[in-house]
Amino acid sequence: MSAPAQAPSPFGLAGKVALVTGGGRGIGAAIARVFARAGAQVLIANRTTAAGEAVAAALRAEGIAAQAVGCDVAQRADIDRAVAAAVQAFGALDIVVHNAAVNHWARIEAATDADLEHTLAVNLQACFRLAQAALPHWRARRGGRLLVTSSVTGPRVAMPGGAAYAASKAGVNGFIRSAALELARDRVTVNGVEPGFIAKQGGSLLSDPERAARIARHIPLGELGRPEDVAHAMCFLASDAARYVTGQTIVVDGGSTLPESPFFAEDAP
Repeated sequence: MSAPAQAPSPFGLAGKVALVTGGGRGIGAAIARVFARAGAQVLIANRTTAAGEAVAAALRAEGIAAQAVGCDVAQRADIDRAVAAAVQAFGALDIVVHNAAVNHWARIEAATDADLEHTLAVNLQACFRLAQAALPHWRARRGGRLLVTSSVTGPRVAMPGGAAYAASKAGVNGFIRSAALELARDRVTVNGVEPGFIAKQGGSLLSDPERAARIARHIPLGELGRPEDVAHAMCFLASDAARYVTGQTIVVDGGSTLPESPFFAEDAP
């Protein structure tokens, strides 16, 4: 007697085409890998083309369909080109993840017009431009997913020197809710993930082991998150399992925003 056929997993992305901005490293690279291994064909749009291509090449070596394109999401023409490249490469577009972001650390009195404009262009304006570019393709597919990497910084907490970043991410959450309402008629869901402290490589503030250990002492789960922790939440939101979820964000922070102060994280009974 043959085994019964198994239904496709509602958490899988088989047959889907995804575009991931900022997919060349860190959280974006993890999203690209998790989506691809869940069955999606992935177009990685990254400002540094070589970094995006390295992630795509590693996925192709696993037998997964993945490509990369250079894209500065502060430029509308680059966004239009990235969306067109995804459709040209894979024939459709189902999922757009806006993960690329910048943070020009500066106290309010020192913030320059150029830094403010660049922060808003990359972190917030790109949400609008990606939605505008992708909408005709979502309509052709009679549905889609728009996902954004937001942050706990801005919507929930603040850091000195991060006002521009915080304002942009608070704006992102406002965009998510408004876009979810507007695009529901097109069966497009719009959601986001708010990461807390996520371990990163390279020149990030969190790449220093001593600083990371000091921060981890104030996180209830006792450690920094991994890029995959954000990617798995994104994969749920991209999947059919989240078909009835829209206008929402998922906090992935190890509980760091729960205590009223660091005292409670360290010394509560």
